[in-house]
This record gives sequence, structure tokens and C-alpha cells, in this order.
Amino acid sequence: MSNYAVVNPATGETVTTYPTITDAELDAAIASADETQRTWSRTTTVEERAALIRRVGELHVERRQELAEIIVREMGKPIEQALGEADFAGDIYTYYADHAADFLKDETVDLLAGDGSAIIRRSALGVLLGIMPWNFPYYQVARFAGPNLIIGNTILLKHAEQCPESAAAIEQIMRDAGFPAGAYVNIYASHDQIETVIADPRVQGVSLTGSERAGAAVAEIAGRHLKKVVLELGGSDPFILLSTDDLDETVQNAVDARLDNNGQSCNAAKRFIVADELYEPFLEKFTAKLAEVETGDPTSTETALGPLSSLKAAENLDEQVKRAVEHGATLVHGGTREGAFFQTTVLTDVTPENPASKEEFFGPVAQVYSAKDEADAVRLANDIPFGLGSYVYTTDQDQALRVADGIEAGMVFVNVVLADGAELPFGGVKRSGTGREMGRLGADEFVNKKLIRIG
Repeated sequence: MSNYAVVNPATGETVTTYPTITDAELDAAIASADETQRTWSRTTTVEERAALIRRVGELHVERRQELAEIIVREMGKPIEQALGEADFAGDIYTYYADHAADFLKDETVDLLAGDGSAIIRRSALGVLLGIMPWNFPYYQVARFAGPNLIIGNTILLKHAEQCPESAAAIEQIMRDAGFPAGAYVNIYASHDQIETVIADPRVQGVSLTGSERAGAAVAEIAGRHLKKVVLELGGSDPFILLSTDDLDETVQNAVDARLDNNGQSCNAAKRFIVADELYEPFLEKFTAKLAEVETGDPTSTETALGPLSSLKAAENLDEQVKRAVEHGATLVHGGTREGAFFQTTVLTDVTPENPASKEEFFGPVAQVYSAKDEADAVRLANDIPFGLGSYVYTTDQDQALRVADGIEAGMVFVNVVLADGAELPFGGVKRSGTGREMGRLGADEFVNKKLIRIG
């Protein structure tokens, strides 16, 4: 029985189901990707492949309404945010189309001794497997597939089981843009079949965005078969407030950073660490502003907070909140679930012994902490297994850089939220993963950096 189905989290309705790929079909998909990589990818230029990716970006924007409505059905993203995601995916494809030739040009190495010259030439690795999550169905694929198709790698794409319709829409866009069969292949594969794909000698690398558990499983399989792996996993990003000239604006930024994508973003601000003198006024204003945001129909342009991605996701979040309170946390606001809809929620008094202090809350739940000074704020920020993103608010530029240096994370945003960009590398440290996507670094993961030394 297939696990691939569109189940509307707002209504609970199963809209449509898709069959899991057969083993024979899967082998044919791998063979097609391998053949295309060995032929078409090696006989086309970077510029030719970039032109196709540019068209992929254009089609995302042209079809934005259709694409947005699909993911509203699949995972409950509010329609305005869904439209924005389609546009952002278009921007990512366009960025790589604009810059790929420069990213891939030969790099001269200055010789310390001897005659002649040396260069580093970047080329494709081969067939890559992408395992993508449900929370940003188009954006996540764009930042993996965009640069790698231009490089000359071919893609096998296993999307989340609840995103089969958007997965099919992306593959159709690739075909309509002019990519040949085998360049980008959508596979509705089971978990056991994915292990087979990673083990296949024709597959040279795997990129996964998902949970710690999924990342550990994929990394273990990839390690056994000596495959290159990039992992973008969870996060419990700190939002550190040390000083501000406008508390109301800072509070609004904090709310925006927590509620993006119904609170289901890996690099959303989740733990708010506030200097003692600002703690009480921040908590009061922050709670009041969060309380103003009510759940609603994700198809409405007026809705800022839709359902969580599934009933199971909402039930899991409900259990986390209740467990946090049982271990001594104070429920300042919220904590109510209705089906897959979850009320905005604020927790305080979360001690280091509370399981909540080390967990990721994937939904509209915020933890607020007080810090006695800068050093205490950094200590609290780092007291977590994750290290994806972070946010620092201060009026002192020197302090901002000190704190940024002290935070154990792959990304630090100072006095700004929701500032991701196609040109900015994305990734973390600790249990938040390995490797980078987007920007120049994202185009440098799955390449053969070949030394050519000429005497």
C-alpha cells in the first residue's frame, strides 16, 4: 500500500493517492539518470544547462498560482506564503543560471616551486539522490536541483510522502523547460527502496533535508557505501535580544520569525533569550502580539496561521507542550489544539532539566528565557544539541559581532529576520547537519574539484 497521498490537513480529506514505484521502475529510473549523465550532461555546456534552469525559474513564477494551491492542499501553508515560496524558488533557479559559469570557472593555483601551472577544474560527480521535506516543497528542491543540474549532475528526487502532487508538478516543469528524460527523475520510493538507491554504484551522492533520525539513517547508509552526503536537519534557533531602540518593532520581528510557515521552519526563531531589563516588557508585548494571530483557512489571503502539516504533527506538538508543562514550564498563553490547527503558544520557566529545553518545537510554540548578561545569553543560546541559525538584536555593533562569534550555529542574522536569499549559504553545525546549500557554497558540494598540474 502506498504512503504517497495528498491529505488536506485543514479538512482531513484524502484528496488523492499515488502508487509507490516498483523495484523494476526504480532500477529503470536510476539507469535513465545514469545514461543521461554520461551522455547529455557531458555533451552540453554550462551555458546551455543554465538556460534550461533559467526557464525552470520562469515557469515557477508563471505557474505560481497552481503551484501554491497544490501545497496549500498538501501541507496547509497559507496561500500568500505559498505564492511567495513559488516566487523564491524561481529566484533561486535564476540566481544559479546567472552565476553558474562564474562558479565553475577554472581556479588558478599559485605554485610554490617548479615550472608550469596548475588549475582546479570543477566538474560533475554523477547521479545524485535528493530526499526532500514537506515544509518547503519547491524551495528545498530548487536549492538542491538548480545548481546541480547546471553543474551536470543528474537528479533522482524522492519527495516527502505527503507532497506527491508538488513533486509531480516540479518534474513536469523540468520537462517543459527542455530537460531530457533522465536529467530530473521523480521517484515515489519507499524507505527500503531509498536504501537501495544510496547503495547503487551509479549514484554518487545524497542530499537530505529532514529530521535528525532520517539524517542519521541516511548518513549511516551513505557511509557504508562511501557516498558524499549533505544533511540539513532540525534547529531550535535562539533569538537573542540584548538592546533595542524600538521594542514594538523588535517584538513584531520576533513574532514573524516564530510563525513563518505556521511555525514549521527549520531555521525559525524558537527560543527567545532576553536581557533581564527587557524580559518583562518583551514577554508582555510578545505574548499579546502572538495572541492576536489566530488560526484560519489557509486558502484565504487573510490567513497568517494555517493548520500544521498533518494531524499527527499537531498531536506530536500537543504532547511536547504538555510534557514541558509537566516538567515545570509555565504555559503563559495558548496550548490548545483543534484537529491539525494549533494555537499560538508561549512557554516560560523552561529549566535545563526540562526535556523542552533540548527539543525542537515544529509549530507556533515559543519559549522565552531571561539572561542576566551577554555571556549568559550566549550560554543559553548554545545549550542545545542543534546549531542551524540564530538571531541577535542589539544596538551595539561591536556586541553584535562578539555574540555572533560566540554562537555555535551555521548562520547568524543581526537585527533582521526572514532574510534568507539565494546568494546566502544555508546550513548548520552540531546536530543540525553538514554541508551547505544556496549561494556559492551550495554549488560547490557535489563537484569533482580536479587538480590539473601542467609541467
